[in-house]
Amino acid sequence: MQTKQLNINIKKLKMLIQLLFVLIAIVIGARLGGIGLGVLGGAGLAVLTFGFGLAPTAPPIDVMLMIVAVISAAGCMQAAGGLDLMVKWAEKLLRKNPQQITILSPLVTYLFTFIAGTGHVAYSVLPVIAEVATETKIRPERPLGIAVIASQQAITASPISAATVALLSMLSGYNISLMDILMISVPCTLLGVIAGALYSLKVGKELVDDPEYKRRLEEGEFNNQHYTTKDVQSQTKAALAVAIFLAATIGIVLFGSIESLRPTFETANGPVTMEMSHIIEVLMLTAATLILLVTKTDGIKAAQGSVFSAGMQAVVAIFGIAWMGDTFINGNMTELKGSIEQIVTEMPWLFGLALFVMSILLFSQAATIRAMLPLGISLGISPYLLIALFPAVNGYFFIPNYPTVVAAINFDRTGTTRIGKYILNHSFMMPGIIATGVSVILGFLLIQFL
Repeated sequence: MQTKQLNINIKKLKMLIQLLFVLIAIVIGARLGGIGLGVLGGAGLAVLTFGFGLAPTAPPIDVMLMIVAVISAAGCMQAAGGLDLMVKWAEKLLRKNPQQITILSPLVTYLFTFIAGTGHVAYSVLPVIAEVATETKIRPERPLGIAVIASQQAITASPISAATVALLSMLSGYNISLMDILMISVPCTLLGVIAGALYSLKVGKELVDDPEYKRRLEEGEFNNQHYTTKDVQSQTKAALAVAIFLAATIGIVLFGSIESLRPTFETANGPVTMEMSHIIEVLMLTAATLILLVTKTDGIKAAQGSVFSAGMQAVVAIFGIAWMGDTFINGNMTELKGSIEQIVTEMPWLFGLALFVMSILLFSQAATIRAMLPLGISLGISPYLLIALFPAVNGYFFIPNYPTVVAAINFDRTGTTRIGKYILNHSFMMPGIIATGVSVILGFLLIQFL
């Protein structure tokens, strides 16, 4: 009996040491930035396999290929001027309704991310938000803080985001369709963002009373220069690019929601329905092709844009981190289940807390889903409950060093959007907690009726 207990304790100790190496790889990778997170995941995987003898799981090839297809199409749309045109439309809306900027800004960044599948498209509109708010004498921290959070929340609502694609592929065995996910994630995240925006209406002092803004005014730090959005060389081509991309996105939603629309092929083993991963890849690559041909856009320019660059960083992150996480969880499944199965069964919301904490470390919703969902599935958590917990992966606002967070701080010339004295009391904390919390709670309520 004592020998058996000793063996169990040794296995748990080995698991904790392995977990330490996994966390070290994540922390160092996050500090390196760019592809650092992904390549450090590969180094961590080397330690797990060569050092501890864990059998590596299969790399997440399908998820990676789907993301590559989506960012190829989004990169082509950006190169054709589609994103610049969308920014022009957003600027026109915000300048026509400057007093409602705290409510409208997060809706704009939410829509941008929902359409493009990446939160990095928010960069283009953040300086517009900062300038319109400053000109209207509205504290820029209010719209900027929740606008950044909205661009993150929309990742878990977009039908073509890497995170949604990963969730769909991993729940495919439960007969879960894309529409099943969107019916929960879209209304919950959207209402969560609106709740965060309503809170933001009263954040901080009014701009004219803010001491930092007054100091900058007195010291002459402001000039008469205004931010101007990029000129769209051909609005017709840009509009065509947006239309083609949207058509492909709508096609993905339709195929993902209505299984009877998917092609069926006769094989030696009988009829086989085309997988959603293949449909997403084919539609998005076709959209990229049409955008390049119809708008006569240079394919090299598409690969040099910010959307393609950010998307490829996500692919590398998922390749390394998710593969490492998969291997660790699979190799220690017995110990992990024995340690947390009872408590997670009694309080399943704790798995949502685990998703939130892991997303803080990974800086990626998709990598978090790919690394953690196998554990949730093995614990027997309902697939609909996992969908309700999906917005919990939006925790990377917690530590204020994500690129969109840093960009928003830099775009605010008034100094109201900032990192506080205690680091965590920053401009994005409360809007982020409110939006994420409301989204998850509404998800819990919504799945009771579906």
